[in-house]
Order: sequence, then C-alpha cells, then structure tokens
Amino acid sequence: MGEAVVQISIHGFSVELDESYVGASRASVESQVREYERGERTRFDVAVAYPESFDGRVMRAMAAIPYGETRTYGDLASELDTSPVAVGGACGRNPIPLVVPCHRVVGADSLGGFSADGGVGLKRRLLAAEGATAGGRQTDLAAFD
Repeated sequence: MGEAVVQISIHGFSVELDESYVGASRASVESQVREYERGERTRFDVAVAYPESFDGRVMRAMAAIPYGETRTYGDLASELDTSPVAVGGACGRNPIPLVVPCHRVVGADSLGGFSADGGVGLKRRLLAAEGATAGGRQTDLAAFD
C-alpha cells in the first residue's frame, strides 16, 4: 500500500493513519474518530485492506478484539502460531491504529508499547475510555503502574 498518511488528533495526541488501508473518505474516518473519542462509537465502520502478510494476519486478530477488552501479545501469538515478540513487532507496524485497535494488545505484566504520539500514556487513556478498567479480559490497568 502507498503512504497516504493523515494525522488524527485524539485526547490531545496525534495518531498517524495510512488512509490507503481504509476504504472510507478522510472526512468519514475523522468523524468516526471524533465519535469514538466521545464514547459514541465502539467500532469503526470502514473497509480495511489487510495486507497478505504476517502483519495482515496480526491486524485481523487485533480487529477481532472487542471494544473494552484486551488480549496479550501471547494470546495473539498462540492464536497465530508465532511468538509474542513477533506479534509486538507487527502491532508496532500497524498502519491504521484506532481503526485496527493495537492499543487493545497488552503484555502479560505490562501495557507493552504503543507507536502513536503519546505512547503508553495514550494507550492507557484509550483503554480507560473504553472501560477496560471496569470489564473485559484484562482489566486492572493499575496493576501496570
């Protein structure tokens, strides 16, 4: 895919999205991000062009994680028959964070990383906004302090 990067602001941070992976207009994506930020949207209604590669397999697995829930790098690694480190690398290369929710993938004993501006601070904020501290598979964000 080509690089058609758009900067989206969320919770005071800037997130880069490569819109060539998204089958929706920039205005539609921006509108949906605003709705997500306000808590009015739990999933993005856009077609995603998943690459035919390992990264694409990881992106599909991330996209299947429900709003407000998390999975560990190890969970996805088991599902995809690979290593947690490989999953973490693919998460870091996710060209459309938020739309494909890489922030919902955490370490077994840490939040892990997040490649967007704001890093782990933004990841924590996104998970808290989704209610991951009140429900879901791995909910105790305070345990990662």
